[in-house]
Amino acid sequence: MMKTLLLALFLAFGFSAAAFTGPDTLRLSLPQVVEMAKSNSIAAKQAITVKETKYWEWRTFKSNYQPQLALEGILPGYNKSYTQVLQPNGTILFQPVHNDNSSLTMNFKQSIAATGGTIYGTTQLQRFVDFDRHNVLYNGIPYGLGYTQPLLQFNSLKWDKKIEPLKFDESKQAYIEAQEKISITVTEYFFDLLLAQVNLSIADTNLENTQRILTIANTKFELGKIAKNEILQLQLEQLNAQKAVGTAKRDMEIATLNLRSYIGIEGEDRIVLDMPTAVKQMTVATEKVLEEAFANRSDAIAFVRRIAEAKRDVAKAKGENGLTATLRANLGFSNAANNAFDVYRSPKSQQSVQLQLSVPILDWGRSKSRSKTAEANEKFTTYAVEQDKQTFKQQIVTQVTLFNMMKEQLQLTAEAEKIAAEKYKIASERYVLGNLSITDLSIAFQENDRAKRDYVSSLKDFWGAYYQLRYLSLYDFEKNQKITYQ
Repeated sequence: MMKTLLLALFLAFGFSAAAFTGPDTLRLSLPQVVEMAKSNSIAAKQAITVKETKYWEWRTFKSNYQPQLALEGILPGYNKSYTQVLQPNGTILFQPVHNDNSSLTMNFKQSIAATGGTIYGTTQLQRFVDFDRHNVLYNGIPYGLGYTQPLLQFNSLKWDKKIEPLKFDESKQAYIEAQEKISITVTEYFFDLLLAQVNLSIADTNLENTQRILTIANTKFELGKIAKNEILQLQLEQLNAQKAVGTAKRDMEIATLNLRSYIGIEGEDRIVLDMPTAVKQMTVATEKVLEEAFANRSDAIAFVRRIAEAKRDVAKAKGENGLTATLRANLGFSNAANNAFDVYRSPKSQQSVQLQLSVPILDWGRSKSRSKTAEANEKFTTYAVEQDKQTFKQQIVTQVTLFNMMKEQLQLTAEAEKIAAEKYKIASERYVLGNLSITDLSIAFQENDRAKRDYVSSLKDFWGAYYQLRYLSLYDFEKNQKITYQ
């Protein structure tokens, strides 16, 4: 009978996820959970929306450098009313007006980024019908060309051409970072649930073992081999084990709901998580992580963009101070006739050249103040970027060190778990044989539980550090390639 009890006791010691399996069980690994979160989570959908927004902003920017063609018109321009008419003697008479003044215009515009100027063209046809006098007139511009050139002014097109591509590249890398941030977040939820499942398994196993040991202890008590105090101690352990089972079930339900909600799993299937293993073959060098981070991260692109924006602001402040001028030149043909076709026969040439000036005479140092403010902001931005670069580097160096420490820590906790499990097994056997006190068995019992939890916590720290490293460098150190998403 004693051998049978021992065998049953030893079979209950090991933790196995099979306790959770069943017909309505969904078994998931860490990579599967990460991929589900990247596909289905609200955070993933938000990242895609931001990516699309930045793409269309980029398309809008590109369109500023493409030819623009627009058709405008007044069709019809019908009017029947009384209007005031100034007479030669200075008096005003109100005369009836009944006409249709319609027009159609097609305009062409092309910006020139190098100079900030604009080439434009137009063709126009106007038709005027006087219903009272039964008169029809046409006026038109067969074609006209013009050029507008700001002189000594800020060229926004030139600076946008430098900065907007940086913003677009920054947004593309920010999307990859958002995906990797999802990995970090869902890893937390994964291990919260995994630890809850481990705790529930431990609690169930401990309750079962405590009940069996109590059965053995009752037999010993009846034989007079142990005192009543040990029975009371085991009964207390049984009550504590029952409470632990209830607490573990509650924690597992909460962790399951959190994970299910984040990764977007619907249904009532029980989720069972596979225990992940460490990536032992992966080696991470600080120099490699720094190289990839400065090549891939949106922050690295933002460093360049922020300096460019500061220089742009200086150029804008200087361009809007002092003498400003705009040159406008037009060349084309126009004509008027009694029918539409005659408008295009022998049109008369028209030209115009205009130079518009603006010279501040007295501004009490306003122009100089704006320029100096922009220059001071440029210096501040330069220093801030240098500080952010140092912080960026330090964060990466710290994370690499932490990751390597987590690898070593995981190996130690794995060894500790094996030793604690073996110690608990031996202690249980010795207690059944009668040469170990209940206090020593309780200590071995607690050490075994703590070692299992410590191992899961070390796994959580390792994989959290791993995904944090991916996020900081946007580099896959398992596959030795840059991280990309479609």
